[in-house]
Amino acid sequence: MAGAGGGADGRRARVALFPLPFQGHISPMLQLAGALRARGLAVTVLHTAFNAPDPARHPGLAFVAVPDAIPEAAAAATNGIAKILALNAAMEASGRVRAALASLMAAAEGEGEPWLACLVIDSTLTAAQKAAAGLGLPTLVLHTGSAACFRLFRSYDMLHHKGYLPSTESNLHMPIKELPPLQVRDLFDPSKLPNKEIGQKILNLATETTTNSSGAILSTFEALEPHELGMIRDELAPKGVPPFAVGPLHKLATAASRGAETSLLDQDRSCVAWLDARAPGSVLYVSFGSVARVTQDEFVEVAWGLAGSGRPFLWVVRRGLVLGVEGKQELPDGFGAAVEGRGKVVEWAPQQEVLAHPAVGGFWTHSGWNSTVESVYEGVPMLSRPLFGDQLATGRYVADTWRLGVLLEGVLERGEIEKAIRKLMEEDEGAAMRERAKGLKEKVRTCLESSGSSQQAVDKLVDHILSL
Repeated sequence: MAGAGGGADGRRARVALFPLPFQGHISPMLQLAGALRARGLAVTVLHTAFNAPDPARHPGLAFVAVPDAIPEAAAAATNGIAKILALNAAMEASGRVRAALASLMAAAEGEGEPWLACLVIDSTLTAAQKAAAGLGLPTLVLHTGSAACFRLFRSYDMLHHKGYLPSTESNLHMPIKELPPLQVRDLFDPSKLPNKEIGQKILNLATETTTNSSGAILSTFEALEPHELGMIRDELAPKGVPPFAVGPLHKLATAASRGAETSLLDQDRSCVAWLDARAPGSVLYVSFGSVARVTQDEFVEVAWGLAGSGRPFLWVVRRGLVLGVEGKQELPDGFGAAVEGRGKVVEWAPQQEVLAHPAVGGFWTHSGWNSTVESVYEGVPMLSRPLFGDQLATGRYVADTWRLGVLLEGVLERGEIEKAIRKLMEEDEGAAMRERAKGLKEKVRTCLESSGSSQQAVDKLVDHILSL
């Protein structure tokens, strides 16, 4: 087995990794870094100055800062797609990624130094891939979404050819028979953006980087998406791009590194003690992730929906959650008094610990993939409110394929929110979701056993890296 992380000549191999500098992308890349280090590989993380990780939180990993030169306006923009394109343009223009990789390759020539086997990039970082290609360094691509969304984003030519896109008011509920259970309304539709060319570019990035890579790493697992992974293997393997389903990444690292903190935001741990005082399965945990934003009207409806539900809740209201409010968000007048004794609001929470807490019986989520996988791992059913991008398809899978949650669509209205919360937390339908979630939880744990599919996938990934 390749567990020692060495090549044929006995020298240790090094892997460089370059995450996209957003919370939902940095975390899985650092978790992958920990899993590879646990298999004996030396690991260096290249990173931008923008949203830089703290090396002190990740002993055993080496970090190299690559000045990103993102224009200040782009770094401050709320449009994530524009920010990604600006980052790629800045990297390509500066040549600093190539210089950092060349330096690592030169250092590997020293006696006893690990040799640089490959660069693992986020699927959107075409500039980093081009820099590696110019040096003859192979790349692997980490996809931080589901296998279903991986297939979806590679199907946009078909979706246009068959008339699903651009979407219209009359076809939003049309099933996509080639990609069940998706409907047209679950698609990211570039034509609806102010700049549809930018939207199409971001779709092209992930397809381009995968096609030009030596392998695709997917943050998912066999027990959750067996059909989708089978389809991906059938498509990619003949092209010489083997896929590796190595999720759930947050549980793959060694015991020594498992506690390494990947959050860019300070976590309020007072909520754990608050949960300790709540009854088992009674609390609804509410968090819309690190990037998603809501309008002021939506925020108010969420607040009064939580208040009217009568359920205990833990609500993450981070800075920047509400559009137009960059500082701390004020809660509606009278809200505190209405929920006194059964509601707690924090700016950020230690999510994995919260979801594992016995008091938590449901998770109201934006259907980001990391959050979805963490919820599945802990057997917690979901109230899904997807907002954009791959979240839309993930929410549909949660509700219709895995049947682990309630999908909250349309205009947010407090009365509908109350109904959805009660369905999830109190009614028979929610109890059935809880049972299915428990069953899937056991299957996930089987994937992570020493002979499980995810552990085997990591072993195969390491063997593949050493063969490049």
